[in-house]
Amino acid sequence: MAVKIRLTRLGAKKKPCYRIVVANSTAPRDGKFIEILGTYDPMLEKTNPSRVRLKQDRIDYWLSVGAQPTDRVAKLIKKSA
Repeated sequence: MAVKIRLTRLGAKKKPCYRIVVANSTAPRDGKFIEILGTYDPMLEKTNPSRVRLKQDRIDYWLSVGAQPTDRVAKLIKKSA
């Protein structure tokens, strides 16, 4: 079972909000997931600290056991560190 750290979409039409989740790579984008690791709200200003909220200890755990982040999630993790 390949595990990915990826975004799942929430919010209304034209007002997206995302959760950062750990999910099986074969699961649909907004489908079943294993754990919620944080949130990402692209509608907020880039300087707003609540634009990206992460549970860094859980992200470190999942990366250590082999979960692969998507490109966008990898950028968010790198910027928040």
